[in-house]
Amino acid sequence: MVYYTYTVRCADGTLYTGWTTDVAKRVAAHNSGKGAKYTRSRRPVVLVWHHGFATKHEAMHWEWQIKQWPRSKKEAFYHEAEAILALYQSEEMNQS
Repeated sequence: MVYYTYTVRCADGTLYTGWTTDVAKRVAAHNSGKGAKYTRSRRPVVLVWHHGFATKHEAMHWEWQIKQWPRSKKEAFYHEAEAILALYQSEEMNQS
């Protein structure tokens, strides 16, 4: 089983980080109002980042770690992850 740490951006621009075993299902739960209390009044939410881990402990550790970061560090982290993914996808398309 894979355990994920994820972050969503709420409609008001704030960020929420959590952990789950099914990212799509969890984001849907947030958007239906059945997710975390924090996100219920800040819908819709959009997934901005997720990463899979081998253990629940690792996923929960990263959730805690990210929640300790200031917003500026979170934004920089997500921006860098997005740039790396775009570069990877571009390289894959060039190989096709």
